[in-house]
Amino acid sequence: MARGGIELSDAIAPLLIRIPLGLIFMAHGSQKLFGLFGGSGLTSTFASFEQRLGIPPIFTLLAIIAEFGGGIGVLTGFLTRFSAAGIASVMAVAIYKVHWAHGFFMNSSCLPGRGHGIEFTLALLGMALYLTIAGGGRWCVDRLIFKG
Repeated sequence: MARGGIELSDAIAPLLIRIPLGLIFMAHGSQKLFGLFGGSGLTSTFASFEQRLGIPPIFTLLAIIAEFGGGIGVLTGFLTRFSAAGIASVMAVAIYKVHWAHGFFMNSSCLPGRGHGIEFTLALLGMALYLTIAGGGRWCVDRLIFKG
């Protein structure tokens, strides 16, 4: 227990999950939305998700919003539970539609023709589920807005 009766781990733990998770999803969402960081951009993302994965455009749009908007929300702690739930949903679909067929481990050797397993996606899903349940913690916008 830290001075003043505040449990330090309760104050810091959500923030330490929010920062990397938010940055990861802002980056991935901006690849799909704006074509940044070597991403394909909006039009190509819609085409790729529909042709390769069989995901209808409306669900692709929701995934992009969940990644980019959810990344911003998680990072700042704004509508944290809602933002994290969107990210968790995207990760559950990614595990099912893309990564499950490649086993558990990532393709760390980057072998051609072999995708990444569920290892990393599962970690991101766990982080998002934690925030969905626990909320944004002591240092988040939600706490300012909703006074609690």
